[in-house]
Amino acid sequence: MTTVGIRLVEGLVARGVDTVFGIPGVHTLELYRGLAAAGDRIRHVTPRHEQGAGFMADGYARVTGKPGVAFVITGPGLTNALTPMAQARADSVPMLVISGLGRSDTLGKGLGRLHELPDQGAMVATLCHTETVTDPKKLGEVLDRAFAAMTSGRPGPAHIQISTNMMGQPCPELPPPVVAGSTVPLPLGRIRSIAAALNAAERVVILAGGGIRRAETHLQKLAESLDAPVVLTANARGAMHGHRLCVPASASLTSVRKLIAEADQILAIGTELGPTDYDVYAKGGLPDLSGMIRIDIDADQLSRHPARMPVKAEAGAMMAALLPMTVRANREGPVRAEATRQAARAELASLYAPMPAQLEMVEAIRDAVPNAIIVGDSTQPVYAANLFYDHDRPGGWFNAATGYGALGYGPGAAVGAAIAAPGVRVVCLIGDGGLQFSPGELRTALDEKLPITFVVWNNAGFREIAEAMRQAKVPVLGCDPSPLDMEHFAMACDLPFARVPQDPSELAEILDTPQDGPRLLEVQVR
Repeated sequence: MTTVGIRLVEGLVARGVDTVFGIPGVHTLELYRGLAAAGDRIRHVTPRHEQGAGFMADGYARVTGKPGVAFVITGPGLTNALTPMAQARADSVPMLVISGLGRSDTLGKGLGRLHELPDQGAMVATLCHTETVTDPKKLGEVLDRAFAAMTSGRPGPAHIQISTNMMGQPCPELPPPVVAGSTVPLPLGRIRSIAAALNAAERVVILAGGGIRRAETHLQKLAESLDAPVVLTANARGAMHGHRLCVPASASLTSVRKLIAEADQILAIGTELGPTDYDVYAKGGLPDLSGMIRIDIDADQLSRHPARMPVKAEAGAMMAALLPMTVRANREGPVRAEATRQAARAELASLYAPMPAQLEMVEAIRDAVPNAIIVGDSTQPVYAANLFYDHDRPGGWFNAATGYGALGYGPGAAVGAAIAAPGVRVVCLIGDGGLQFSPGELRTALDEKLPITFVVWNNAGFREIAEAMRQAKVPVLGCDPSPLDMEHFAMACDLPFARVPQDPSELAEILDTPQDGPRLLEVQVR
C-alpha cells in the first residue's frame, strides 16, 4: 500500500527537494517510511534539536535559493521550530516545516494526549501559511499551495501538518507539480519615467537589501551605468566585493547617512528598510526617504514607507529592464563611495573602542579562507561586521544578528550551508553564550563530515548585552553565564581543537591549515 507519508516524500522529490532535516518521533513514523522508500533520491540529516533542524533548513535555503525542508513531531517539535520559522520570515527565506498532528478525532478536546496543543494550526497561522492534510486525494494541492506560498512574491516559511491517522492512509499517485512562483509583470508604463528620474539626478545612491541576491550582476551594471554608490545591508553583503562603488556599511552610521542625505535621488531595491539595518542604535535621524524610487516584490512592504515611485517588481528583472534606458554619466560615484567607506570604518572606534579589532578578526577569516561562506551568530565581531564589512562571495555572509535576531542560529545554519555547497569551506562565527543555545549541532557536522570551522568568540558571557546595560546605566545582571571548557567540549564532540589569541595573523595561520571535517577554534577575547 502506498500511503500519504510515502506520497508526500515523492511529492517533495518531484519539487526538487533533495535534503530533509529532521528528528523522527512516534508522530512522524509514516513520514520516515516515505523517506526510506525514496532511497538515495533524498538525504536525511539528523540535528540534535528541532530548532537546529529549522536553522539547517534556513542555511540550506539561503545558499541554494531552494526551500529548505524540516520534519518535526507534533507539539514540542513544532514549537521548537517556530523560532527558525520566525527568523526565516524576517529574512525572506523559503522554509517548509512538515509536522505531525494528533489523531483527527481528538483535536481540540483537551484530552491530555501526547504532544497536544489547543489548536496547532491556528498557532502557526499567526506566523505563516499553514495547511492541514485532510484528504489524501488533495495532498498534491496542499503541496502546490505551500510551495507557492514560499516562492511567490516575497519568500518565507510555510507549514504542513498531517494527523497521525492520516499519514498511513492509502494515497493515489500525485499529479505533476504546479510550477511554484509566478512572474511579476514589469510596470512597462513606469520604467521610462523611473529611468528619466534616475538620469536627471546628479547624485544617485542605491540602497540594496537581501532582495538583490542572485541578481548581483544586474546590480553592479546598473550602479556603474548610474555611477551610483551602493549601500549594502547585511543580507546583501558580498554583492559587489571590492567594487569602487560598493559601500558595505550600515545606514545606521552617521557617515552613510551623510551620503544618503546628500543624494538627490535614492533608489531602494529589495530592502525592507528595517531598523536593524537602518537605525540599529534606535537614535532616529535617518534622512528623509519619501522621494525615493523603491523596487520590491512585496506590495505590503511598499505600503509601509512613503515613496515617490513605489514599484512592485522582481529586483533582477527590474534592474535588467532599467539598464538599457539609463545614461552613463560622471557623477563622481567612486569618489563619494570611497569617502564614505573610509569614514564608516573610522566611525566604528567612536561607537565602541574594541570594534575595529573585532572587525579585523572577521577580515582575517575572509582573507585566510577565500570564497568561504561565513555564517554568524549574535556575537561581537558579527555585530561589528554588520556595521562595516565587505565579503568576497555573493550570499556568503549571513547571520541572525539582524531582523528577528535568534541566538544560537549559527551552528545549525552552518550545517545547512555546508550541505548546500559541497566542497565549499564554511566558517561559523559564534559567541560562547550563543554556542550554549545549540551545542549539539556540532555533532551533526561531525556525523555529516562537513568542512565547517566553528570559531567561538569567548568573552566569558554576554558581553554585548553587558555593554548595552552599562550605556543605559542599568546594573549589569545575568550577563556572566560560565562558558564551556572549549577544549574538553571539543574533545567530547570528537573535534580537532585549537586555542587562538585575539590576533588576526594567528587566526589566519590556523585557518590556513588543511581541514578534514569540522573543527573548533576558540578565540580568547582580551
